[in-house]
Amino acid sequence: MPSAPSVYGVLASVVPPLARAVWRPTVTGLHHVPPTGPVILASNHLSFADSVVIPVVVPRKVVFLAKSDYFTGTGVRGRLQRAWFEGLGMLPVDRDDTRAAMASLDTALDVLARGEAFGIYPEGTRSRDGRLHRGRTGVAHLALTAGAPIVPVGLRGTERLQPVGARLPRLAHVDVAFGEPIDPRGRYDGLPLGRARRLLTDEVMAAVQRLSGQEVADGYNERPADA
Repeated sequence: MPSAPSVYGVLASVVPPLARAVWRPTVTGLHHVPPTGPVILASNHLSFADSVVIPVVVPRKVVFLAKSDYFTGTGVRGRLQRAWFEGLGMLPVDRDDTRAAMASLDTALDVLARGEAFGIYPEGTRSRDGRLHRGRTGVAHLALTAGAPIVPVGLRGTERLQPVGARLPRLAHVDVAFGEPIDPRGRYDGLPLGRARRLLTDEVMAAVQRLSGQEVADGYNERPADA
């Protein structure tokens, strides 16, 4: 007897074509995303909707981390919200727990070890000023540990699709650009690990900037206390 379709399978067959029909995003460079095997999609971060937009346009499952609050709601609304996030392939992480945040890197490595695609925002949180902030080196840690290529992603317009504070997406034009994969294997042999991570992260962020066209900020993007 065939197994019942998963929540992800149901949503994956319905949400992407419906979202593409409504939003009609302009997508370039999609051929840079390998159809199989482990890969890291490293993107700028302008809106909560980014974690929906990228999976909508990529023809394979992309796993993102989402704050654990989205998975712990009660009642009908809580169950529906949890099913929605799980159905989109998202995994919970407690951003206020340092140990849990570190463990999230292990979760990401598990995803890559299964040969899946993992999505990450090297800035760490949404840009409130529209600029591209300095990347944190977790993306390089994942790539160097897993030996997985990084595909840079540049998003434009998602801040209008779902502005900070908006509960639901709106109609807005979105551009999604994928750059050439950055393969870290063998490129940093002999360098101190910290230096290798910094160099790779800066290379990724430079590629993201070329795709997104954003102004570059001097420092890191800090998460507001109420975010």
